Amino acid sequence: MTCQSSESSETIEGDRRADSSHRTVESDESRIASAMKDLRNTGWYWGGLTANEAKELLQDASEGTFLVRDSSQRDFLFTISAMTAAGPTNLRIEYKHGKFKLDSVVLVKPKLRQFDSVVHLVEHYVQLSRASDRAAAAPHPPAAAAPNGTVQLLLTKPIYTATPSLQHLCRITINQRTRRVEDLPIPNRLKDYLTDYAYNV
Repeated sequence: MTCQSSESSETIEGDRRADSSHRTVESDESRIASAMKDLRNTGWYWGGLTANEAKELLQDASEGTFLVRDSSQRDFLFTISAMTAAGPTNLRIEYKHGKFKLDSVVLVKPKLRQFDSVVHLVEHYVQLSRASDRAAAAPHPPAAAAPNGTVQLLLTKPIYTATPSLQHLCRITINQRTRRVEDLPIPNRLKDYLTDYAYNV
């Protein structure tokens, strides 16, 4: 029978906590690095653009035009700048427990969806916006105004930092049509290119 002092058991417990904390930091770093890789592939990630510069870019754009940039607030990594019916607005993206979600008022936060990447988050809201655009175009009675003077956020058209390549635009179009790239009758290197950015926005 062996005895263990409380001091050594505390050391072991402290080591476990440190190891768990180290794994979490490592996991966060790899998730954020992966999110950055996806964002750089989009063409609509503007990096260190300021809020004022984003406002200028959006000033004459149609409602639903958007871009993603680095957040100027320390507690957030990224911000979506978008044109709304009330003018340009900014919406921060929160990163917590390995997931990305839109920052919002405390009462709404639990209802907001979380995503593994920023591009997946944007893609989700673009699809919702395009669906609501199609519904709005269909003949129906006029909708009631939003409560409390709130403005509906639409994300429909990204502002690119430069004209995207034809290959990238083709990749987006193919991803809009199928989620089963592996079944396409194309060379493996093209499949690799398509799956390297598996989003449709």
